[in-house]
Formats: sequence, C-alpha cells, structure tokens
Amino acid sequence: MTSEDQLPPSGQFATPTIKKSAGFSLIWLIPLLTAIIGGWLMIKTQMEQGPVITISFKTAEGIEAGKTRVKFRDIDIGVVQQVEFSDRFTHILVTAKLRKDTEQLLHQGSRFWVVKPRLGIGGISGLNTLVSGAYIELAPGEGKYSRTFTGLDTPPIIRPGQAGIEVVLKSERLGSLDTGSPIYYQGIQAGEVLGYELAKDNKGVLIHAFIREPFHHFVHSNSRFWNTSGIDISTGVDGVNVHLESVKSLLMGGIAFTTPDAPDTHPKEISNLVFTLFRNKAEITENSLFAKKERIIALFDGSVRGLQAGAPVEFNGIKVGIVEDLRLEFNSDNASFRIPVILAIEPERFLTPGQDANLDHRALFKQLVEKGLRARLRTGSLLTGKIFVELNIFPGTPERLHADSHYPYPEIPTIPGGLDQIASSVQNILSKLERVDIEKIGSALQQTLEGSSKLINGPELKSSLLALQHTLQTVDRHAEPMAEHMGGILVQAKTTLRLINLQLKSGSPVTQMSEELSDTARAIRALVEILERNPNALLVGKPVSGD
Repeated sequence: MTSEDQLPPSGQFATPTIKKSAGFSLIWLIPLLTAIIGGWLMIKTQMEQGPVITISFKTAEGIEAGKTRVKFRDIDIGVVQQVEFSDRFTHILVTAKLRKDTEQLLHQGSRFWVVKPRLGIGGISGLNTLVSGAYIELAPGEGKYSRTFTGLDTPPIIRPGQAGIEVVLKSERLGSLDTGSPIYYQGIQAGEVLGYELAKDNKGVLIHAFIREPFHHFVHSNSRFWNTSGIDISTGVDGVNVHLESVKSLLMGGIAFTTPDAPDTHPKEISNLVFTLFRNKAEITENSLFAKKERIIALFDGSVRGLQAGAPVEFNGIKVGIVEDLRLEFNSDNASFRIPVILAIEPERFLTPGQDANLDHRALFKQLVEKGLRARLRTGSLLTGKIFVELNIFPGTPERLHADSHYPYPEIPTIPGGLDQIASSVQNILSKLERVDIEKIGSALQQTLEGSSKLINGPELKSSLLALQHTLQTVDRHAEPMAEHMGGILVQAKTTLRLINLQLKSGSPVTQMSEELSDTARAIRALVEILERNPNALLVGKPVSGD
C-alpha cells in the first residue's frame, strides 16, 4: 500500500491556528545568563590581573621570557612575559606582568635594573644570582603613574628605603671621582656619589651625591666639601704636607665634608643649593666665620720669589688673610719695576666679641698705619722656600707710600724682610770690605813675615838655644846626687818621728802632765754643775744626800 492510499479524503484536513506568544520565553534565559556570567568573569579577571609594564634596556643579558622574575625588596612581584627588539633595533623592550598590588609603585621616577654578578673596585655584588639566576629589581620613585620605563645599566647606589638627602656639588673637573665614590665625615663613610653630568654652562661638572642618615643632619648651607682622591701632597710655608683619607678613596676617589661650628645665618633648606667642591682641604679658606674681606695693597721693590697667591697673611703669628694677587708693573716715571701685592684681609678677626661689626675699617687701618703698621716678607719654610706676608707694628719706621691714585685699595707701607734683609746685610758687609785697604794690609803682613824670618834664622836665637841646652844638661848632671841626699834626709825624719811616738806611749812626763790636766778639767766641770744647781754651796757647803 502506497502513501497516497493512506491520505484522508480531500476536505477532511483541520485548519491550523497561529497564536502569538504572550511574553518572554524562558529558553532565552540560558544564553543570557551565560553571557552575563562570562562578561563578569572577564571583567573580574581583568580587574584582578596586575599591570603590564614595558622596560627598555640596552641589552637583554640575563633576561629570559617566562623565567626572569621582577622583585621588590627580594619579593617576587611579577615575571617577564616577552623580550623583543624595538622598531629600529636600537634597544630591547621587555614586557613584564606584575601583581595587582604593585600599581602604587609605578611612577615616572621608578627605576628598574638587572641584578646579576658584578665585580668592581667597590666590591662584588649579586653573588646570589649565580644559583637563582638574574632578576629585575624595582625601586619606586615619584611622579605620575606610568607603565613605560627605561632600565638602568648599573644598579643605583642608594637602595630603596635608605634615609638621607641628596646634594649637588660643582667642580672644575671630575678627576678620579666616579659613581660609588665614598663621601666621608670625620673619617667615617657617610655617603656615596650617585652620578655626574656636565654643567649647563659647559665650564664645570655637577656631581650628584647622597648623604645617609644620620650624617645628613650635619649638612647645612655653610658646609664645605673637598676632594680627597689619591694622595694629597702640598707644600706651603709650614713645609711639605702629605694626607691620605683612606685606601678606598685612593682607588675610587673620594669626597669629605665638614660644617663649621659657627651659627648658620643662611636658610636651612639645601635642596636647591649647589655646593662648591674644593680641590683639597687647604684650598678652603676659613670664610664661614669671616666672610667679609677688605683688600689692601702693598708694593715691594725687591724679589718676592716664593710668594704665591693663596699664601697666608699673618699678624703676630695669627692668620688674618691671604695673598689674593701679585703682578709685575713697570713705572715709566723713573723707569723702574715694582711688584704690587693685593692682600685680602678679614677685618672681623680684629674685632672683640660685642664690638660693632659695621666699624669703619679703612679709618681703623689708617690709624694703625700711623702707629707703625707695616708689611714685610718672611720665610715660612727653608725646605720649600715658600714665604708669606707678615703684618706687625714697627714704631719709628718711615711711612713710604708708592701706590698711584688708580689703585682702588688703601696702601700699607712695606719694610725689608726675609731675603731682602739678608741681601741688605750682605751688601753692607761688602761695602765695608770695599773700604778696607787690602794692599796696605798685605804689605804690612809681608814685612811682619820677613821680620819673623830674620828673627828665627838670626844668630841670636841660635846662641840662646845653645845656652838653654847647656843649662839643661848641667841640671841633669846634678839632679841624681840631690835626689840621693834628699832620700837620706827623709829617712832621718822618719826615724825621729817614730822615737817621739814611742815616748808618748811609754808614760813620759809629757803624757803624765796631759792626764793630770784632763782630771783637773773634769773636777772644774763638776764644780760648775754644782754651783749651777745650788749657788749657795760655797757658803753653806755641799747639800746632804736626800735633802
């Protein structure tokens, strides 16, 4: 039987009825819920994931994708995901994914570097990476939030969390200083050099340094820094000075600083200050207490060999200034040369506590010159030949002034001293020698020598010597008999003395008389003692025993 036989007759089919749905079908809830849950999971996953950062390095040494960790204070905070070249192959771009809680560490001033074994003059670092492998270290900084950074080629000197302050020093040249060079305070390492750069005026070097806690409390606006690199050998009026801060500063270079005890009148804020880095400690003039300087001029006629700029100016052995400048000038008026020396004097050294600092120093200086204030050169060291300028009061010395009106400084008279005084004494001796008649003295001396020769070689002296010889021979012949005769006399004297001694010991009248005189003296002494105790004994007699 076919399918047609099974169909019902035409007209017997029911007409279908189409109805509209009354509301939302429940079947759509399943895909909708799936989409909502999926979206929520994606958002949650995205929110729970940490930031992805990009770090630019010059090389990828020690960095591997999926292995190299990112650490902060030795705690893992991420891992490197990708290492690739930049667009122009100039550097390496490292992509790392960090933990969610590290976002507050990502700022424009944050620093990244690769920790690996390093050997340098300052020591060995990163030995632990020989086992664990190299990793990237993070040091948080300041600034706006950022995810793009430039990695450091070498680790920073200051580790994260180190308290202290940064200072900027300016020097004419860098010398042997380098990143990591130590900074000393009273011989104790107080910080390190962070780096350096060329100054904006291209006439110096700016050195960035860090002073650790607690030494940063000793850095004030009047602090003084100087270079201690290598061995400091200097010569001055006090001889040759050799100074070495430490062996480390000899190898790596170094800086030292000090702060005067005097009250600092400048602002305490030093963040915007640039300190001067002196070449050595001797270059630091003690201007923290006496900043005001008065310049005077002294003109010397003689040689100033050994005098240099920076030489001390002393008054009664106390340093009151320095030599600022000296030059040679030709005086066309009398066709002569003179040497003007500019002296920088610190007048505050002459003031007593409580004295007005605004005193008219020029008027005081003029008064002292009238009383005999003079300048002269003195030798400070015979070994080095260095000289200095001495100021002192020399009453009665002439006040000779030679400065012209074009000099803006007051002049102090000079007197000979040092080498000039020695040369003057030698000149006086030579002048006196020139006045001596050498030929006359030579002629008289020649006549004296001729007379002495005649006397020595004359017959009178020869006859006198022969007579003396005859006399000595005569005395020699009679000396032996006289000696024998004197020997006999001494023997007889010895025999006589022995006989006298025997007579005294054998009870001779002389001995007996001596004994009787001794007994009489003892009796008289006893009588005197009785009369002293009892003056009436001569009248009433000797007292009875027991009364």
